[in-house]
Amino acid sequence: MSDATLHNTRQDPDDFAVQIADQVESFLVAVTEVAKGDEPDSAVPFLLLEVSQLLLAGGRLGAHEDILPDERYEPDMGPEPDVDEIRERLALMLDPVDVYSEVFDPYEPRKAPVPARISDDLADVIADLRHGMAHYRAGRTTEALWWWQFSYFSNWGSTASATLRALQSLVAHVRLNQPLQELDGLDTDQDLGDETLAEEAGKVMVEEIAEPLGLRTVK
Repeated sequence: MSDATLHNTRQDPDDFAVQIADQVESFLVAVTEVAKGDEPDSAVPFLLLEVSQLLLAGGRLGAHEDILPDERYEPDMGPEPDVDEIRERLALMLDPVDVYSEVFDPYEPRKAPVPARISDDLADVIADLRHGMAHYRAGRTTEALWWWQFSYFSNWGSTASATLRALQSLVAHVRLNQPLQELDGLDTDQDLGDETLAEEAGKVMVEEIAEPLGLRTVK
């Protein structure tokens, strides 16, 4: 299945695979466009919307019965497309709000928050989705759905969920006119608990980041 036939009108628009592929493709195109930096003023709200819509597709995959690939072994897809440029562009655009704290597994007792980056998360999600899209474009629809479902459970679902919470929190801080804690100088390689995170965080006023990120405070 080529790019030209991805949205072929002869395909049933109500088909589950077509709907999931459309949502995945929409996310890939949208985030790639955001990363170009042509409209930085609307970056954060747009990412919030796109990640929310992607997680709808993820929820549908999660609720669906287990999808089994047609072949026992996954066909060789060749080298994976590089996502470093997108990662770097997003990191530059989202600075200084790229780093946030996240609890990896909410069902693990006494698990300390760890620092993460929105730019890293989005790049990782894109890598997973592109892998499945390569199968879909090659006509291996079941393989694509299997991969998207499997990687939703194993990686991109939790990653996108964490990113959504970070973006929603950022927008809420600005819209509610609340101070935002910036993880000033915090490295995502560090394994830090609540107290250390609090010590490392520096207070900044939301107004300092609202305008360049396309957010507005409540008057």
